[in-house]
Amino acid sequence: MENHGRGSAPRPEGGRDDPPDPVPAPAPPDPLPYEGVWRFTASAVDASVPQARHAVRDLLFRQGVPLSDDLLQGLLLIVSELVTNVVRHAVLLSPTLAVEIAVGAEWVRVSVEDNHPYRPTALVADHDETGGRGLLLVREVTREAGGVCDVEHTASGGKVIWAALPLKPAQVT
Repeated sequence: MENHGRGSAPRPEGGRDDPPDPVPAPAPPDPLPYEGVWRFTASAVDASVPQARHAVRDLLFRQGVPLSDDLLQGLLLIVSELVTNVVRHAVLLSPTLAVEIAVGAEWVRVSVEDNHPYRPTALVADHDETGGRGLLLVREVTREAGGVCDVEHTASGGKVIWAALPLKPAQVT
């Protein structure tokens, strides 16, 4: 049986079985100045909630991310709720947390990671309760902005809760 230039042996150039030269793919567009991923860690203590919110706000401003005020306030509320959940519910198994901000050309994603294996669920809170609505709020703010949120397990046995929202540049009026 003959190989006819197929298989692992080198093929001669210019043979009749050579495919035409492929058209080179266009170069990917240069990233926008505000695109990137930033991550920081903090202790799972009450003071980390406003610190995380301010760090995210300052980062988004410094990078020039085109955010409407509503989208910014929604993102900061999500950060506050997710960090608060770690401080209140995961601190025994996760004395530190990580906050990550990823910004693409058309979206922004915030995530909070801890080492606690428990996967929270957004439960309907009793009207008499003063807490227990954080994940419901995160889900609703995300939905209203046209985004998605989820909880995933990490390779280390913890979890990451994230919300990705579409970037809608502020309207100039």
